[in-house]
Amino acid sequence: MKKLPYVTIIIPYKNNLEYLFIALKSIFKQSYKNFKILIVYDDEDKSDLFKIKKFFKNTLFKRKISYKIIVNKHSLGAGYARNVGIKKSNTKYLAFLDSDDIWDKNKLNIQINFMEKNNILFSHTSYHVINSNNKIISSRSARNEIIFKDLIKSCDIGLSTVIVSSSLLGKDKLIFPRIKTKEDYVLWLQIVKKIKTIRGLNIKLTYYRKTKNSLSSDKLLSLINGYKVYRNYMNYGLIKSLFYLFILSINSLKKTIIN
Repeated sequence: MKKLPYVTIIIPYKNNLEYLFIALKSIFKQSYKNFKILIVYDDEDKSDLFKIKKFFKNTLFKRKISYKIIVNKHSLGAGYARNVGIKKSNTKYLAFLDSDDIWDKNKLNIQINFMEKNNILFSHTSYHVINSNNKIISSRSARNEIIFKDLIKSCDIGLSTVIVSSSLLGKDKLIFPRIKTKEDYVLWLQIVKKIKTIRGLNIKLTYYRKTKNSLSSDKLLSLINGYKVYRNYMNYGLIKSLFYLFILSINSLKKTIIN
């Protein structure tokens, strides 16, 4: 019988302890057991560190959990925190989970088996959008296939839904860039240029939390970083960058209205 591969779950952490514990509990409930948890503690305030370690210690009385906490000396931002996790990982697959998001109990099992069966290097899934009280407020559907000309117009990949082969990252500068939002969008664009097609599963296996104070809810910051995606990272000219920013904004608005 083929041995199931291990996956490292990379979680950047900063100042949302209650949500982190909910996210971790969703990992503990996974039907797929070959995982390692890697938390990159990216907060200048170290007061939550003891509480997180205690949480894991209490869990270890019930079952064995493979985990590691890396503490950044200075706050680097979520993208670079994930890069630290990528460099410290040694498993076949990497999965990303933001500390305020939640996974369905069969998330890893369904997605990794899908990737193994079809020899896929990068996959994502559909997801629910929830509020601060865990209530579902909308949803997003994943297409079976996404190519570059589709992704450049609309970011339809939820970060906490992604599982990627570690062979793709850390080489050829395929890492998260240091911008506060849309850092994942830049990386997905770089990856799809390399592998040509990104595969999706239209099964809702993740709960993405949308809160009023999140960086992703800052519309001005989102526009600024959207422009940077095209101008600084895709190396488009001024007019072309503004054109694609307009298309991106329209498609984002459409998704909001539909849902």
